[in-house]
Amino acid sequence: MFRDFLTRLTQPQPAPLDDGDARLALTALLVRIARSDNDYAQAERDRIDRIAAARYGLGPFEAAQLRARAEELEAEAPDTVRFTRAIKEAVAYEDRRAVVEALWSVVLADGERAQEEDALLRLVANLLGVNDRDSALARQRAAQR
Repeated sequence: MFRDFLTRLTQPQPAPLDDGDARLALTALLVRIARSDNDYAQAERDRIDRIAAARYGLGPFEAAQLRARAEELEAEAPDTVRFTRAIKEAVAYEDRRAVVEALWSVVLADGERAQEEDALLRLVANLLGVNDRDSALARQRAAQR
């Protein structure tokens, strides 16, 4: 279903993503972090929906639809390294920094900070080109919510 999108996203020089594709790719990254500990909790799904609703001005139904599409994309997406590097090439730094904060928010949503989620988030932040300082500040902001 998403083969064409993934092919475009993982080209050596991906074109900038249009708004809809960027929403889908970034939401899929939220899903990937939530699934990384093999416990995709309802609290994490709810948090992804709230992030999508707030970030993109969506209603609850539209946010849940976006998450459902992102779940499908995440399942078909290549390894995290290629997927995340492609996003880095297509998304501005400020947006990537906000994505790291959203990722931390999802990791913290179920009240547990699993090692798998921590490790993947550190890798993803690095691959997105978000420095350690900005990632730590993003984690602190996410924890205060």
